[in-house]
Amino acid sequence: MVTIQVDRLIDFVSEVFTHSESTPEEARRIASYLTTANLTGHDSHGVIRVPVYIRWKKMGSVVPNQTAEVVVDTPSLAVVDGKFGYGQTVTPQAVKLGIEKCKKAGLSSVALRNAGHIGRVGDWAEMAAAEGLVSVHFVNAAGSLLVAPYGGVEKRLSTAPYCVGIPRKGQDPIVLDFATSVVAEGKVLVASRGGKKLPKGALVDSDGTLSEEPSVLYGPYTPDGPRDHTKGTGAIRAFGEHKGSGLAFICELLGGALTGTGATSGDRRFANGMLSFYIDPNVVDTSNFFDGEITRYTDFIRATKPIAGVDSVLIPGDQERKTRADRTKNGVPLPDDTWAAIVNTAREVGVSEVSIQRATSS
Repeated sequence: MVTIQVDRLIDFVSEVFTHSESTPEEARRIASYLTTANLTGHDSHGVIRVPVYIRWKKMGSVVPNQTAEVVVDTPSLAVVDGKFGYGQTVTPQAVKLGIEKCKKAGLSSVALRNAGHIGRVGDWAEMAAAEGLVSVHFVNAAGSLLVAPYGGVEKRLSTAPYCVGIPRKGQDPIVLDFATSVVAEGKVLVASRGGKKLPKGALVDSDGTLSEEPSVLYGPYTPDGPRDHTKGTGAIRAFGEHKGSGLAFICELLGGALTGTGATSGDRRFANGMLSFYIDPNVVDTSNFFDGEITRYTDFIRATKPIAGVDSVLIPGDQERKTRADRTKNGVPLPDDTWAAIVNTAREVGVSEVSIQRATSS
């Protein structure tokens, strides 16, 4: 295991993307968002994605330094085309537009199409919450067939994330952010590179056998080689049986079909679609009831007697806050295989050995 201090990790990842045609501003933005995912414990959406992003860039699947295009613009609704730019560049442009419209109208919606991988969706809920807004996000990943629907063994869905953010006065927001599969594909990637093992039965093979082996999704692979989900014989399972599978289907239709990105299919170019709704609580809550009721109900939930083996009952975001504090202080832990893959990618794009050594020096 390698542990890297936050600032050094951001600097190093920034250098990787600067060497791969991103402007210094975009490179640092990508690095900051990826590292933030690691800080919150979402390692599946963190710097482990660096080799994947660079491979996509070389393939032309993602385009550096893009400016999102607004193709539909009304007082309360917009459709934004990311033009396959890095998600960390075009998504905040779309979210900013949704925030601006919501502050004027009290309610807004933005359909983002053709974005590169948008990373941890919770980032965008937090961005809206920082402006005092509730937000709801339905996401899909066209071209990323990964998940078998309930009752099936073949890939038909993306991991189709769903996210809700709720602001709180003087406190961190409540953010619910999850893939509608048992695990995000990034968690399979983490497991394949020496990280946390998958939950029992997270994957299903073509014969219906449940498995926790990443090779079911990726096929055979070497420790530092690429991972290709099209090479495996199996799929990730949808969570919650028919309920999770149904929610994933809705994310495909709203985040994919409605935005114009397209619902997931094996013959589509990879892109994230995201349909977002923004609500200004100040417009809805004229009696100032909302924030106090959030506090009351949060305390009520936390006061639940825990089941044996559980320290306390948590609300969405509690574990992320704890992990962020620990890793901000002590550094970001990365499995050796993960760090080796990132370093190999850095060398491929021309990052110097001095920079590589600087990242891990004490």
